Order: sequence, then C-alpha cells, then structure tokens
Amino acid sequence: MPFHVYLLASGQHGTLYLGVTRDLARRVYEHKSKVTPGFSRRYGVDRLVWYEAHQTAQEAIDREKDIKKWRRDWKIRLIEEGNPLWNDLYPLLAQ
Repeated sequence: MPFHVYLLASGQHGTLYLGVTRDLARRVYEHKSKVTPGFSRRYGVDRLVWYEAHQTAQEAIDREKDIKKWRRDWKIRLIEEGNPLWNDLYPLLAQ
C-alpha cells in the first residue's frame, strides 16, 4: 500500500491543508467527518484537491516537507495543473 501526500482545500483558492498518510481514503473521510479537532475542522478544509503516491513513508514525508516550504501560489499551480476546477477527488477514492 503506497503512502500519499495530499492537499485539502476549503474551496477554490481557499485555505489549504497539506498532509501525509498511508490510507488516503480513510484520512480524507476523517477530515470530512470532522472527527479530530484541529486545523482542518476549525477552517472547514475537507475537499481533496491534489494527491500523489510514494513507495515509502520517507519519500512521502520528504515530499511533504518540500511542499510545506513552497509559496502559496506554487501550491495553487500544483493543484491547477491536474485539477483546474478544484473538484473534490474524494468520490473517486471512495468507489
């Protein structure tokens, strides 16, 4: 099972949340159901707008650390390269 780096948004060009997980569908479901207190629950960040898979946890963590250093407009460009309408990609995972 691969590890994923993912970006959630509150809406198009809204608040962003970057994370890493081994089980992407479960983790996004947790964000959507707001079961855990924290940033994503407080700011309504629950729309999966971008993700990528990595073979190892270390690769995913390193990628997350790199992206966290990026400027906001670079993150927006990353999202819009693959998801220009900022559609919620979660329904594709839940199938």
